[in-house]
Amino acid sequence: MSAARRKIGIIGAGHVGSHAASELIAQNLVEEIVFVDTNRQKAVSQALDLEDAVVYHGKRTIVRSGDYSDFKDADFLVTAFKSDGHPVSESQRMDSLQVQIEAVKPIIGSIKKSGFSGIIISISNPADVIAHYIQHELSLPREKIFSTGTTLDSARLRTELSAVFGYDAKSINAYVIGEHGETQSIPWSWAQIGGKPLLSLIRDNPRKYHSVDLGAIEKNVRERAFTIAGGKKCTEFGIGAALAETVKAVYGDEDRILPVSSLLEGEYGVTGVFASVPTKINRSGAAEILSFDLTEKERSDFMHSTDFLNEHFQKALLL
Repeated sequence: MSAARRKIGIIGAGHVGSHAASELIAQNLVEEIVFVDTNRQKAVSQALDLEDAVVYHGKRTIVRSGDYSDFKDADFLVTAFKSDGHPVSESQRMDSLQVQIEAVKPIIGSIKKSGFSGIIISISNPADVIAHYIQHELSLPREKIFSTGTTLDSARLRTELSAVFGYDAKSINAYVIGEHGETQSIPWSWAQIGGKPLLSLIRDNPRKYHSVDLGAIEKNVRERAFTIAGGKKCTEFGIGAALAETVKAVYGDEDRILPVSSLLEGEYGVTGVFASVPTKINRSGAAEILSFDLTEKERSDFMHSTDFLNEHFQKALLL
């Protein structure tokens, strides 16, 4: 990782890529951002628009369009592409698998030729399978490539819990694990508010929390993306913030625990699948996967999700 200029390449200058860049600029995390997009004029336009915004932020950031050769000395590549003409349903992300694999194949070849040697963060849907496919094709160690995975879903969970229990989301520690999609699950046995287990809080306050429906909360979290995309045809602000939080953890060498999606190598009894679980993020990237106990149902739900992800990764290999 370069010590001189913090530089990030973003592949895809659409809603997600541009908002990721905007958040990186707003948080003063980088000195240079380079967009690459099949629609070069869009990349140019996004870069110019963001460059105007830089004037009113605290740190000067160079924002420009370029090509893959510009990625050679970048610290990160963010894949935020989406195939033209194939709208992705946010509640059924696997529907886009074939067109997204077709789109990523030339990108992988271009990354190889660029000489890039940094960390790849994939946020293109279906996020887990796309990240796994890139890792497989580039033969990268797992710490060097991961997806933001359920980092965004976990933020949605904390937002929902805040509304139900009346505590600020920053005081809530809870994760969504597995797929960034329909088969995701919530290990309620891990959830805490102010350090107290959520299930204990409910049990100890039956009058106050007797009507809490954890199943409804889980459903709301799962469908939140569909609600957002149904109203505005995309999600962008939340994923931009999740991407920036992950980048910040790497640059700051924070040893931060985030539920990113990387290659499981025996953790939770799963091997050879990208899925989101709590992971230590530092300057090495996805440095360490943490293993926590799951109840029998939580383990069954997680295995269902990883089986689903593996099935679709195997399909991707045949495309």
